[in-house]
Amino acid sequence: MSFLAEFWDFLKVRKKFWLLPVLVMMLVFGGLVVLSQGSAVAPFIYTIF
Repeated sequence: MSFLAEFWDFLKVRKKFWLLPVLVMMLVFGGLVVLSQGSAVAPFIYTIF
């Protein structure tokens, strides 16, 4: 949790708020990859792309 607080302080001080949407999208796509590994959800995820 300290990493998130430190990262948030970095974004505020350096004014690099544009990094936040990039990281959120990377987390979303990473979650999709993990979910699609051999699950019943995989055919539905593949239709998105």
